[in-house]
Amino acid sequence: MTEETPATNAYAAFIPEIWSQKLNNMLEKECVMLQCVNRNWEGEIKNQGDKVKIITPANVSISTLDSNSITYSELEPASKELVIDQKKFFAFKINDVAAVQSNMNIMEAHLQNAKKAIEEVQDSYLLSLHTDVTENNTVGSDEYPLVLNKSTIYAKFVELAYRLKNSNAVGTNSHPWVVINPHIESFLLQSPEFINAYNVADETLREGAIGRIAGMDVLVSTNLTAVGNRYYPLAGTNEAITFASQLAKIESLRDKDSFSDLVRGLYLYGAKTVKPEALAKMIVAAS
Repeated sequence: MTEETPATNAYAAFIPEIWSQKLNNMLEKECVMLQCVNRNWEGEIKNQGDKVKIITPANVSISTLDSNSITYSELEPASKELVIDQKKFFAFKINDVAAVQSNMNIMEAHLQNAKKAIEEVQDSYLLSLHTDVTENNTVGSDEYPLVLNKSTIYAKFVELAYRLKNSNAVGTNSHPWVVINPHIESFLLQSPEFINAYNVADETLREGAIGRIAGMDVLVSTNLTAVGNRYYPLAGTNEAITFASQLAKIESLRDKDSFSDLVRGLYLYGAKTVKPEALAKMIVAAS
């Protein structure tokens, strides 16, 4: 049976604090969907099952003053709970000989691979929230998915942006986004109406965005939800989904049964669609 003890060899360079900070920084900067959510209610997360309480302000009504009397309405803010119900881990062994013979910075290399692995599951999870999109904000249907090509794609994205704006989701400070996959991107890049990143004047695009269409930053992810022969490109503003996460723990241990270090990490997260009207989607045929 393998016994695990704290790493004491030269490869104790896997210092937990350094790993946590660097990995969190990588995720913050490069993860597609983390740029499309808000983290206003993150708070402190320590264990799976922790909850973040979200208070949504009530709407304020406007009345006409036709007398000297004013009636006050009682506001009742809504309360929702964001449950941190996603618990993911990574665990791997690093052989001493392999570490010595490696020509690259082994720590940085494995940080990158851990980041990619987290992004895969995290983006898939957040993009699956397309199920919260209202019918009025949906372009296409499961029965009749859209068939896109370089001639029709721009008009469909304009309709998608219209659905989003018509639901009063896009305000003065809102910065709409849309996430597509490489299949849809191949049509978009052939569209003569597509404004690429080089022609967006001095406006700032999100990290990794390929440009802007119909006023929305365009991001590409291979984790777009696919069901059968349909894709679900998701659009919205950062007010729609609130997200909370924590790289709860990273440990470096020594494997007593081999000349190796054991590295493992625990990542906790959860999300809640707090403004479904600030999301829109297309249902697109895969072929």
